[in-house]
Amino acid sequence: MIIGYYRPSNDDPEGRIQEKKLLEKKCTVLYKEEHSSPKRRVNLEALVAEAGQGDTVVVASLIDFADSTRQLLELLNELETKGTQFISISEGLSTSPGETYRFQEVLEHLISFQSDVISERTKKGLGEAKEKGVSTGRPRKPDENVKKAIAMYESKTYSLAEIKEKTGISKSTLYRYLER
Repeated sequence: MIIGYYRPSNDDPEGRIQEKKLLEKKCTVLYKEEHSSPKRRVNLEALVAEAGQGDTVVVASLIDFADSTRQLLELLNELETKGTQFISISEGLSTSPGETYRFQEVLEHLISFQSDVISERTKKGLGEAKEKGVSTGRPRKPDENVKKAIAMYESKTYSLAEIKEKTGISKSTLYRYLER
């Protein structure tokens, strides 16, 4: 049996892109998570419990299957003990007998996978912050301090060090506001 697994992500919130790739690989059974959270991955647990000897688990990408390198290794080891093969389409990885790949290729994929994990978590965090109305990035200086710094600068009685000490506005920030 060829078993596909997918879950929503920031780039594919409905999982349609992944589903299409899995169907192209002739998956006969599909397991889809309803959320992208690493917690409560009920369908992944069901897939691992039900996969058996001679089955093949197919995912569109490693990031769709695991949330960390450690979890990926644990899942692959568990599938291997059951005699279940694994294929990741995007990375071109397969644990099928006769499939061989250089160790360097595996490391490159693992590094890319870890980068994907970090990117996915960052996008998710920024999205959640935006939904809550939290502004991201470097905090802006309060306008009162900027106005005070400009007034002090234009009075020509304060040095840049004194302006910074009294207002907290750096020389580069002050000049940036003066150029506007």
